[in-house]
Amino acid sequence: MPLEFKDYYQILGVPRNASAEDVKKSFRTLARKYHPDVAQDKKTAETKFKDINEAYEVLGDPENRRKYDQLGADWKQQGAGFRQPPPGREGAFRQTYGRGTGGEEFNFEFEGTGFSDFFEQFFGGRAGRSGGFSPFGSRQARGQDYETQEQYAEAQRGQDIRGDILITLEEVLKGAMRAITVRRTNAHTGQEESQTYQVRIPAGVRAGQSIRLRGKGDAGFAGGSAGDMYLRVRYAQHPDFETRGADLIGSLELAPWEAVLGATVPVQTLEGTVSLKVPAGTQQGNQLRARSKGLPAGNAKRGDLYVGISIQVPPQASEEEKRLWKQLEDKSAFNPRNGE
Repeated sequence: MPLEFKDYYQILGVPRNASAEDVKKSFRTLARKYHPDVAQDKKTAETKFKDINEAYEVLGDPENRRKYDQLGADWKQQGAGFRQPPPGREGAFRQTYGRGTGGEEFNFEFEGTGFSDFFEQFFGGRAGRSGGFSPFGSRQARGQDYETQEQYAEAQRGQDIRGDILITLEEVLKGAMRAITVRRTNAHTGQEESQTYQVRIPAGVRAGQSIRLRGKGDAGFAGGSAGDMYLRVRYAQHPDFETRGADLIGSLELAPWEAVLGATVPVQTLEGTVSLKVPAGTQQGNQLRARSKGLPAGNAKRGDLYVGISIQVPPQASEEEKRLWKQLEDKSAFNPRNGE
């Protein structure tokens, strides 16, 4: 079966000529709607949220979007050789590894962790096995016939399994428990076996770090210990914040009079709303800081939240508002056009 193509424009509900701002706006709207913390149907929301994140990882990055647009009708040829997940498993992360000496196919599948096979093939690094011993190698490598003389084989450790896990910033802030399902095809019976593990996501875990599940990789050979499972952390895109280490970066829209006169305004954080004081004379592009409202930074400390100021000019003003702004212009000692 060919690799399943992902129409990221359709997922985000934007046309192919959509501007970067329109792509971002659509992502933010959908990410808020399907965020697992607020959606009523958690299972459906998690799948949608992952698809939305995957689409924005591509369309929200100019280089990734260029590569995606260039695939065009050639995506099937470039994706040849990879298998499409069976119906109902499109949200799973699946890797097939070929055939053993008996012709049997073996694979594993992480459900609900990383992005789709299509994304991993063209824009990411694929999961895989590493190290350890594969029971499907040559008989010369084993030294003995596995079926008749297994008792004489040397014990060897099973292979490690590696994949990605997508987590939200809320999970980074508070920590969480996540159920991970691994499906494997038993090479001897041909039957699919499914195991579910509870993964503890520690508060403050960083993107790119790996969570290790000891003994949850491939089984060992001839009495050898099982390999481990490593889940590389990938942050889900947030509709309101970006990350810079343990700091969060957001934005704050101000009315012109708030910037001129100063104000106390509500600012959204990962935990709710706080009030920030806007100094009089605040300029476009200035930043305000909410201390210790970022992510865990270790040693019981937290990063900060920085919000960039955007001054919003109303598209239309009433006659009274125009009169007041005219008075302010006439009385102001500052004129940006003559440097005063």
